[in-house]
Amino acid sequence: MPHFLIQKDEIKEDKIELKNIETISHLVQSLRVKKGEKVKFIDECENVYLTEIINADKKNFVAKIISREKSKRKLDFNLCTLISVLKPDAMHLAIQNAVQSGAKEIYTVYSKNAAVKLNSITDKKEKWQKIATEAFKQCERADIPNVFGIDTFENIFKKFKKENIIIFAEKDATFKIKEALNNINKEEKILAVFGPEGGFCEDEFNYFKKENLKLTTLGNLIFKAPSAITAGLFGIISEYENKR
Repeated sequence: MPHFLIQKDEIKEDKIELKNIETISHLVQSLRVKKGEKVKFIDECENVYLTEIINADKKNFVAKIISREKSKRKLDFNLCTLISVLKPDAMHLAIQNAVQSGAKEIYTVYSKNAAVKLNSITDKKEKWQKIATEAFKQCERADIPNVFGIDTFENIFKKFKKENIIIFAEKDATFKIKEALNNINKEEKILAVFGPEGGFCEDEFNYFKKENLKLTTLGNLIFKAPSAITAGLFGIISEYENKR
């Protein structure tokens, strides 16, 4: 059951009275929910509310709170990802996969081997954030990840310690995921970097090597870009859990 984000001022003792017109419209017009049906909500403090609808129309949406609990559906460390911009359908799936895999921050970069033209994706940040927010609802994440607009590798990498940057590459990999996670403090942010459909170009590989960044492999199999994000992030999560 997807959940919907609410503000604390929409909670009135044992009821939730929605004020957000977009949320009301989605529930009433798109999902066609009715009185007596169950709906989940989550507030900015990550409290989840299971409710039963009392009234559902375009102007007045009220639900009775049946139960409330603190959501546990998030990672307990700061896993971030950098996605090299992909074709629209693949990009949307990549963002969804990153959200479902627990990424807290999603950065985007235009790689030289990108299969799309730069001028076609310069104003997509808002759309990509909306895709991430919808995925947050569907997988019942406790926290909404932030999606950032297109930037350069250099600018993005400055936000992270070099040893905490893990680049998934189809060639020249020198680290396995387990090895790449050595000496990373759980309180620090980790950045997992993924290339475009055609992989990173030679100039980008040379830059990574010059900066002494960790080039990591997913093994002998070749993944499509959105699937590589799921496999890479899951690999980090699995190895990170095993290190504790």
